[in-house]
Parts: sequence; structure tokens; C-alpha cells
Amino acid sequence: MNKTKIDWCDMSWNPLTGCLHDCQYCYARKIANRFGSEWFPNTKCVELEKPVMVPNGNDKDRINPYPHMFNPTFHKYRLDEPSRKTKGVTIFVCSMADLFGEWVPNEWIKEVFEACEKAPQHRYLFLTKNPNRYIDLYEKKALPYKENIWLGTTITKPSDEFVFFKDTPYKSFISIEPILEPFGELAKGEMPQWIIVGAETGNRKNKVIPEKEWILSIKEQCRVAEVPLFMKESLRKLMGQDFVQEFPW
Repeated sequence: MNKTKIDWCDMSWNPLTGCLHDCQYCYARKIANRFGSEWFPNTKCVELEKPVMVPNGNDKDRINPYPHMFNPTFHKYRLDEPSRKTKGVTIFVCSMADLFGEWVPNEWIKEVFEACEKAPQHRYLFLTKNPNRYIDLYEKKALPYKENIWLGTTITKPSDEFVFFKDTPYKSFISIEPILEPFGELAKGEMPQWIIVGAETGNRKNKVIPEKEWILSIKEQCRVAEVPLFMKESLRKLMGQDFVQEFPW
């Protein structure tokens, strides 16, 4: 696990890296391509029982964090990392992957949740662009409920699908990042327990710059529904005195 610059959590934990969504604005792909030093061309999921080491000069080796670049890779040797940290923190699980992508085997998801269960002192936040996988696992009774687990959906525009687990004990949230267009009425009257919103970062050619009115509309709806709203640092300058960072815990 590593400390992170992501401002809504304390640490990131990546037992899985790589993704097949191919989002143009993806920061994770850029990181994997920058720091991965080998390339194994395939689109299948790869399991690693131990780290891949590469020469680092001075007769020392270092761990290659992305030996398959951005191809989905299960780093099984990382599963015990939460258990090594005794003080409870908020962990973003798989910041460099989508654990619930259609290509990810159910067994991998099961092993990650089992690792979470072995370290209950932490709060675990999951995010996916494929929320229907949540529903599929829930209906198969393969999505464990724990008080310290939050299930989130990443969306960028109003037409994206998301899941709130209405009438269940599951905690759900949405991360609108990057926000690519105005959202209008959120969730048609239904709201999750937390909303995160952020602007696109980086220097992509067609980078979208949000308008303040887009964010103010979301803020007002959160106030009416009494839902905490967390604006990422990428919005601080745009929002000025209207900038807020709220947590649901």
C-alpha cells in the first residue's frame, strides 16, 4: 500500500493493476506506461505469485510495479498488505484498475474481499465503471457486506449507469470525475450516501473545462438531499468560496 495524493482517501492499494476500458482521459494508463519496463502483449488477465524484479544498477534489483504494463494483472503477493498496517486508514482499492471489469475473474474479486475481511481496522472504498457487476455478484450472494466497505461508481456524464443498492445495508457513492458535461437532475430524486466530483486534469488535447454552474447544481441537490459532497482539489480555483470537501463518516 502507498500513501496517495488522492484527497478523499489516505492510501491506495493495488492487488490488481491494469484495465481494458480504454478511457481517453485515464491517468492510470499513463502511470503504468511510464513506470512499467517490460511489455507482454496480451489482453488476458495475468496472475503473479511474486514480484517481477528488474535491474536497478549497483547490483540491486527493484520491483517492477507494472510488468504487464496496463494489461490486467493480479499481484497476489500484495493481498496481505492491509493486514500489515495496524492503524486504521481509508483505502482506495485498485486505484490503478477496475476490479469489477467484465474481464476480471470472480475468484480474484473474492480473494480481494477476503483480504479486506482479514484487516477490518480499515475503511475500503471501491470504484468501478461497470456497476452491473455489483448487482450480478449481489444476486449470486457473492458480494460480502461489511460495515467498513463502500461501493462506488465512476461516472462522467448523465447517461452513465450507476448503482445505489436501495433498501439494502450496502454503502454506495458516486465519483463524477472527470465531469464532462452538466448533469441536471441527479439520480431522478434518488441519491447515494456520498458524492465526489472533480475536473479533468492533465494536458489532453480535448480536455474538458467544467463550468461553475455544473458544480453548483450538484452542490444544491446534495444540500437538499443532505448528502455529503466532496470537491476534488482540481475544482478549488473554479469554485472559490463555494468549494467544499465533506465526508460521510
